[in-house]
Amino acid sequence: MAKINFGGVEENVITREEFPLAQALETLKDETIAIIGYGVQGPAQALNLRDNGFKVIVGQRQGGASWQKALDDGWVPGETLFSIEEACEKGTVIQSLLSDAGQIEAWPKMLPHITAGKALYFSHGFAVTYHQQTGVIPPKDVDVILVAPKGSGTSVRRLFVAGKGINSSYAIFQDATGRAKERVVALGIGVGSGYLFETTFKKEVTSDLVGERGVLMGALAGVMEAQYNLLRKRGHSPSEAFNETVEELTQSLMPLVAENGMDWMYANCSTTAQRGALDWKNRFRDAVSPVFEDLYNSVETGNEAKITIEANSKSDYREGLKVELDEIGGSEMWTTGKQVRKLRPN
Repeated sequence: MAKINFGGVEENVITREEFPLAQALETLKDETIAIIGYGVQGPAQALNLRDNGFKVIVGQRQGGASWQKALDDGWVPGETLFSIEEACEKGTVIQSLLSDAGQIEAWPKMLPHITAGKALYFSHGFAVTYHQQTGVIPPKDVDVILVAPKGSGTSVRRLFVAGKGINSSYAIFQDATGRAKERVVALGIGVGSGYLFETTFKKEVTSDLVGERGVLMGALAGVMEAQYNLLRKRGHSPSEAFNETVEELTQSLMPLVAENGMDWMYANCSTTAQRGALDWKNRFRDAVSPVFEDLYNSVETGNEAKITIEANSKSDYREGLKVELDEIGGSEMWTTGKQVRKLRPN
């Protein structure tokens, strides 16, 4: 484990050089990794582990779209594809990668098969941290570990196929066997992590929920809508409003930030853009800081978990979700975006 200085703060980080794939394979050579759920993270982690040479099986409810997706990806019923209960019974490492709502529903089926010495693995601290609401209380005689890739399942798989990797956090909630550390690191390397940084289940879920509702999705979408709507109200065309709000951000500026940082991106823009961005940055920061305080408090108190569980437990949740997503996709802003993307040069 290396000590890396991030902005003056030392953190524990594990890289592929320190813990290479060969060591991960040796660590888990006698383990069967059961991937429970084949929706978002499941396919990426299962396929990456399989491609890296680990013994992997998949547990999924038969008959649905995810079962068919597993079949399409080459998982064989009765050999590498099983019901959730069968996979949990056969696995020595049980990766619970169902949605948060799905984990609550499946837990009673999984629990009898999570026996002494096994490892129970999560990619989100939600179920364990909010156990009073989820009912997910792991047995005391199993390792409880977490590897949380900092991206969607699509990104986890795409970057792996490209020979790269996505950064992941890791955590140990319970070390019953004395092997929890080597197990979690081996799994983190196995799923294709670029590097692993240490956290806890509670910190992971708190930062994750704040991030999703904040900069990563909620705040980003809200700020984009505000700017687009303002430009349209002031007489700018849909194409101009979209290009100045979304297209330039995603296609030009964010790649520069990803490459070398925000200061480098500023330095490589016009002097007019530099001056304006520097003058207005703090005003936006100060304006949204109270909203982020409210958001963090809502996550920390468990209120966001309560809202999520109640919403996802409704029988018509997916129908309601589709209506909300269709409202976004059907808006002028994002129908304009579809046309703009078609016009991008190949």
